[in-house]
Amino acid sequence: MSGTLYIIGTPIGNLEDITMRQLRLLKEVDFIAAEDTRVTRKLLSHYDIHTPAVSYHEHSGQSVAQSIADRILAGESCGVVTDAGMPCISDPGEPLVKLCHEQGIPMEVVPGPSAAIAALAISGQHTARFTFEGFLSVNQNQRGAHLEQLRQETRTMIFYEAPHKLCRTLADMAKYFGEDREISLCRELTKLHEEVRRTTLAEAMAYYAQIPPRGEFVLVVAGASPAKPETVSLEEAVTRVQQLVQDGQKLTQACKIVAAETGYRKSELYDAVQTNA
Repeated sequence: MSGTLYIIGTPIGNLEDITMRQLRLLKEVDFIAAEDTRVTRKLLSHYDIHTPAVSYHEHSGQSVAQSIADRILAGESCGVVTDAGMPCISDPGEPLVKLCHEQGIPMEVVPGPSAAIAALAISGQHTARFTFEGFLSVNQNQRGAHLEQLRQETRTMIFYEAPHKLCRTLADMAKYFGEDREISLCRELTKLHEEVRRTTLAEAMAYYAQIPPRGEFVLVVAGASPAKPETVSLEEAVTRVQQLVQDGQKLTQACKIVAAETGYRKSELYDAVQTNA
């Protein structure tokens, strides 16, 4: 009988941010697949957990993922963890989960902290709609193409960034988004030196040019302002209705469509078309 793969969240900084279920399963599974066994061992030691851990990281390859899957298929249970936060999100655990789906291996998620969601919650930016963009590529062309795709993105955008690349990233964002775009720079979340700086890209560039960045960053960038609809005259709107009628739409339906497109009332368009008839 197959075992189970448990996708286990771990603290993103403060070791108190762990659940009873996570602790129980970290003890009960037969082995742990860890992004960095040294980092995971510190967490396990803190809670006096002695479950064996194997290394599974971005360079492990398909053969290592398959060896983990084979052990689970043979009846062992495995907990996959990342260095911090939820595994399998912008993380090497993703291919392992896909492989387990393909091979019919049972899985359970054991949720925990996420740096992206924690940063969004405290950012002061709009939170109703957002997009997670992870790390930007180190390749300049790929970075540019990525940011160009997001130039008109109206949702709040979340990025991860290392301190030694922060200034370059801020400059690139300013190039594509404009220097006045709002940004919240969330640093060392849940740790001793946690800091959230809500500012603009221009002000952030100036600040970190003087103060060397330290710690891991989550960047929460405001989306672009929605484009204002072009002003359409009533005469132009009536012409649009008439075109739709000529194309086979009923007058009432044509008025409804153009009303949605232009902001004019359906009755207003209907009366204007009848007057011009």
